[in-house]
Amino acid sequence: MKAEGFESMDEFQLDKCVTLWHTFIMVMTTEELKTERLVARISPSEKALIERAAKLEGRKVAPFAVTHLVNRARKIIQEAESIRLNEKESRKFVEMLLAPPRKPTPAFKKAYRAYRDTVVSDVNPKG
Repeated sequence: MKAEGFESMDEFQLDKCVTLWHTFIMVMTTEELKTERLVARISPSEKALIERAAKLEGRKVAPFAVTHLVNRARKIIQEAESIRLNEKESRKFVEMLLAPPRKPTPAFKKAYRAYRDTVVSDVNPKG
């Protein structure tokens, strides 16, 4: 028996082994060390619920909880840092970006002068 693209089954098996080993090493070297602890008090019913869900996924409670907490945290952050626009809002946004700038209002000019007088920066080192 010959595997497609390989001279022999030995070469095929070696290639599979090397690929699996490389994958294992990459996971081990890119995974962040877990040095922090997270402790939470929960009710007996919450614990039973979490244990049941973890068991359904075939996992222990701690890895189950961490995975789901991290995934939810990422989703919350992504939603908070993203702006979603429908088609009408998207068109209005692009039109505003492409439109020529308006002339500054007297209130804007006053606020700009106050900013320049009070804020120290590379552009305005005296403040």
